[in-house]
Amino acid sequence: MSEKDLFLNRDLSWLEFNARVLHEALDDRTPLFERVKFLGIFQSNLDEYFMKRMGSLYSQARVRFREQLLPLLWETHRSFEADILPALKTEGIDLVHWSELTEEEQTRANNYYQTNLFPILTPLAVDSGHPFPFLSNLSISLGVLLKHPERDDEFFSRVKIPTHFPGWIRIDGNTDKKKARFISIIEIILTNLQPVFQGMEILEIMPFRVTRNTSIEHDEDDTDDLMDIISEELKERRFGDVVRLEYWGKPNQRMLELLREELHLDEDQIYEVNGLFEYSSLKPVWELNRPDLKFEPWIPVAPASLADPERDMFQLIKQHDILVHHPYDSFSASVERFIRNAVNDPKVIAIKMTLYRVGADSPLVPLLIHAAEMGKHVVCLVELKARFDEEKNILVAQKLEEAGVHVVYGVLGLKTHCKTTLVVRQEGDEVKSYVHIGSGNYHSITSRLYTDLGLFTCKKDISDDVVHLFHYLTGRSLKKDYKKLLVAPLTMKDTFLRKISREITNAKKGLPARIIAKVNSLDERDVSQALAEASQAGVKVDLIVRGFCCLRPGVKGLSENIRVVSILGRFLEHSRIFYFQNGEKESIKGEFYMGSADLMYRNLSARVEAIAPIEEIQHRERIFDILTYMLQDQRQGWEMNSDGTYSRTKVKNPKKEIGTHAYLMQKARNRA
Repeated sequence: MSEKDLFLNRDLSWLEFNARVLHEALDDRTPLFERVKFLGIFQSNLDEYFMKRMGSLYSQARVRFREQLLPLLWETHRSFEADILPALKTEGIDLVHWSELTEEEQTRANNYYQTNLFPILTPLAVDSGHPFPFLSNLSISLGVLLKHPERDDEFFSRVKIPTHFPGWIRIDGNTDKKKARFISIIEIILTNLQPVFQGMEILEIMPFRVTRNTSIEHDEDDTDDLMDIISEELKERRFGDVVRLEYWGKPNQRMLELLREELHLDEDQIYEVNGLFEYSSLKPVWELNRPDLKFEPWIPVAPASLADPERDMFQLIKQHDILVHHPYDSFSASVERFIRNAVNDPKVIAIKMTLYRVGADSPLVPLLIHAAEMGKHVVCLVELKARFDEEKNILVAQKLEEAGVHVVYGVLGLKTHCKTTLVVRQEGDEVKSYVHIGSGNYHSITSRLYTDLGLFTCKKDISDDVVHLFHYLTGRSLKKDYKKLLVAPLTMKDTFLRKISREITNAKKGLPARIIAKVNSLDERDVSQALAEASQAGVKVDLIVRGFCCLRPGVKGLSENIRVVSILGRFLEHSRIFYFQNGEKESIKGEFYMGSADLMYRNLSARVEAIAPIEEIQHRERIFDILTYMLQDQRQGWEMNSDGTYSRTKVKNPKKEIGTHAYLMQKARNRA
């Protein structure tokens, strides 16, 4: 098989994913404020892509990406202008221009400008005595062409739009909760810009924005202190190469050429913006108190097995493993309760935990600090290289260290991405270990927005594996013969390949053979080739991939038994699940796994990941129900075509049109 036949371009596949995100904003079945929010998510995703990936693409790849991106940008602007703005207006919410303001509103806007904006605006002229100013990443600026009243000389000056204020200012002064009028902070400044350049003539103004490359990494072997090198990378990112220039309005060619030369850009790196630079700036709009324009509020419920907050959680785990599915199951009533019980239980002698992304206001950090102050042995592995959270994680690490927590940064050259907690408890003459293994970060806010699975267990084979995993993370253990846990980069990839090969053998013998994998993204070449071979052997392969997928499905004679489905909606699908039928006639008796790893090269070969088996029958039934519904979802589902494009799943059964998230919320209510 040729790679061209089997594999799709990763960057174009990612763009297909973001097009599906955009569709949530275009879909009039989505509540209006949520449509506005999805515009912001689409744009934020795109910004992050340019920061992380564009700097590494060669010119031809950039051009191909641009060709497919431009129609999406046009559709974003069209939808905003033709659909969303009129719909907002119908609901009494106006996004207005200066000329549409009443006299009272103009006075209010002018007062806001004089009080808040004018004092901090800093015009930076460019001439022989003033070098071209530094443009920070994702900053919006006004390029201003000026003329001296007594000379023919023209000058360029840059004014940065302040970032300390909302992008849209409510200007109506109305107390009516149903109605509101907003004006852009950019337009307020544009209208009042002349006093900034007293005595000068403003010839033209061109708003623009720059995006810088943030993928700057140093060789860890060249340093004795990982925190120092990460801190240095954070400083260097501010000065990364500019990879995109966006401008708005009719361009002034002189200003555009000056920016292109100073920023060292090719023509394909310059983008005209017809709509907004930042749809995420519309946050003041979607935060209005209009529940009728939002998704129905969802409050996670306490898992049935943890419904009684007075029950000892360790005794409950002894009776049965506990499986939780966030945000349907409450993070605070499960994970936070587990840590809190461990901190307060006098029998607990040690707590070990991995932290990849942790919120600045996380309740877990104070709990771990309190445990250390009580004399418990507390170990935290803080991943300093978690992209865009490095600064927060450095602060968390320092805070923990100051309290006496043993803080380590993991295995040299690898990111620690596994989500594991180990609690060691003295029970009479026995020391017993309790563990939590999850697919999501220990982050109380994202636990309400992302779907993730977590397993609490004290089964010896699994808990012993977690003990050895922490020895690998904090020491230099080279153990590879884990009993139950799949650990990357040590055993996971080879184990997956063996299990795929076993399904192929079973299919050839006429035994039941099926593979289901639910991941965020898929690009691992060896696993993809193995899945294609399984397809050719008659194994049914279902892949639920939220983001990009580089494996081409449905190609006759190559991957015709592979189906790729994507689920998008109000929650970010983040859980990772793996199923192998293993010759069993009853599907539920096959092998189930869940954990932190995607089927990507970086997860299987360049990160520390952990995946655990799901062994208890009621948990297998629950997970199989989740997978089955997703594969049949006729509301949130998309199916990949063999050319890499996606088609919305057609409605065949109205009962399936409620969507995975609504279905699982209802199941959670019923369990509660």
